[in-house]
Amino acid sequence: MRPPADFGGAFRTDERARAAYAEGAGIFRVIPAAVAAPRDAADLLALVAWARAEGTGLVPRGAGSAMAGGSIGPGVIVDLTGLEARPCRVDPAAARARTAAAVTLRELNEQAMLAGLRYPPVPSSVGWATAGGVVSCNAAGAASLRYGPARRWVTGLDLVTGAGERLTLRRGQAVVGGLERFEREVAPALRAARPLVESRFPRVTKNTAGYALDQYLGTGDALDLVVGAEGTLGFVTAVEWRLDQVPAARGALRVDLASLDDLGPAVEALLRADPSAVELLDRTFLDLVRRTGTEHLPPPGTEAVLLVELERAGTPALRGAVGDAVRLVSPIALNVETALAEAEVERAWALRHAASPILARQPPTHRSMQVIEDGCVPVAALGGYVRFIRACALARGLDVVLFGHAGDGHVHVNLLPDTTVPGWEADVLGLLEDVTAEVLRLGGTPSGEHGDGRLRARFVERLYGPEVMGLFRQVKAAFDPDGVLNPGVKLPLPGEAGTTGLGPLKMGAAAALLPADIEAALRGIEREGGYALPRLSLADAASRRDTETPSRRAAPLDP
Repeated sequence: MRPPADFGGAFRTDERARAAYAEGAGIFRVIPAAVAAPRDAADLLALVAWARAEGTGLVPRGAGSAMAGGSIGPGVIVDLTGLEARPCRVDPAAARARTAAAVTLRELNEQAMLAGLRYPPVPSSVGWATAGGVVSCNAAGAASLRYGPARRWVTGLDLVTGAGERLTLRRGQAVVGGLERFEREVAPALRAARPLVESRFPRVTKNTAGYALDQYLGTGDALDLVVGAEGTLGFVTAVEWRLDQVPAARGALRVDLASLDDLGPAVEALLRADPSAVELLDRTFLDLVRRTGTEHLPPPGTEAVLLVELERAGTPALRGAVGDAVRLVSPIALNVETALAEAEVERAWALRHAASPILARQPPTHRSMQVIEDGCVPVAALGGYVRFIRACALARGLDVVLFGHAGDGHVHVNLLPDTTVPGWEADVLGLLEDVTAEVLRLGGTPSGEHGDGRLRARFVERLYGPEVMGLFRQVKAAFDPDGVLNPGVKLPLPGEAGTTGLGPLKMGAAAALLPADIEAALRGIEREGGYALPRLSLADAASRRDTETPSRRAAPLDP
């Protein structure tokens, strides 16, 4: 495979480079055909023209921490973290910022904080998540309960589409640079389908399944379709953000619950106090943390804990809000603890952050699998949903650890199957199918904040029906007429909608072989949250073929 003649960035087809990009976060391992690291938008245009001529898929990738498999694939991985222009400019007077796609949220917030501003809905991946990746996944986090996900804070985008157009998309303004077909054919079809869209989209606070037709119909802004599109409509090269004032005071509550029957009522009561976050720590989570000897845990038998954050403009307002929250939830709770000093708040939230490192350090035979990790249901149904997951996992002999964003009815489920037991894949797939069916029955979405990726593309039509699926395909064709951008992500390829099996996993006997040192380095990234590490540095590490075990070498590139 040869790069485009006018491509000026790095283009690698060697075994080690391909292996270094075979994984992201999540469960999959797919060895790509090549890796491209463009320098600028001109390189992206060259790649798109070449891919359309060759019929080759391009997989946009930022830090690679997307959970659902949207940053890996069999085509050419396009690593956007090396784009040479990296401006990060904050306008304090307007409370706005403009960043290159490769700028991380941490860099954005460090600059914004100098002016007393911030980007509020930071995900847990704030240290490495790039602006382009955040936009592509419509990333959310604990504070999105009050502040919404990324879409609410994006005011403009620069984009290179799959049609080879360079566009500027801004709220309330006409598209600059193209999209004539979209405006002529697709936009009228979407407007005509408004009743269908309103009837088929789930009534939940977070949903990244499919394209955001509901949001587009509310604003008329094409950028609302690109936000959350997981790189299937274009390469984001720059982002314009709205910022917010840093709150002066922050407090926390820890609410212990004796029964899952109390979960929905407790969350609904707390929401009346306007919290910025209400996080769920299920008993399965507490049991996992308890095995490490962590202090300040609730007593055994506590079925769930809610961690609540409140932000206000000053201390008196915060004390009033905390008091209101305590008054609202105390009749339901087993116990309520409050924290107003910053050190106490951090101590309360330490419990929420305790499980991820534990999960990442599971032994190879019980590695944590993020398979059913994004279901979002109406808050009133939350307790029953958690109980259903527990019961289904128990029936299949699978250990699960549950936590998530209770204020949104959004639960992350980590599976810990024993991969040495024959047939474990069938049990995991069966649980995925059972829980997804229950999510749909409850009026929820399988994809709350992490997108569809390759994992949940199979469920998109099941959620929306064939008519809405047809609208999604029209949107895709308008931006990417030859289907070269992230094929198989978000929308399944022809014949894949009824796919059985979990797909190409990074664990288990069937996992594709990688050079031993690169596989070890990828495990280290997973355990330590090292997604900021440039992957090509793994390919260029000192250890070479002559020090590798041949059985752990990557498969040769097809001619």
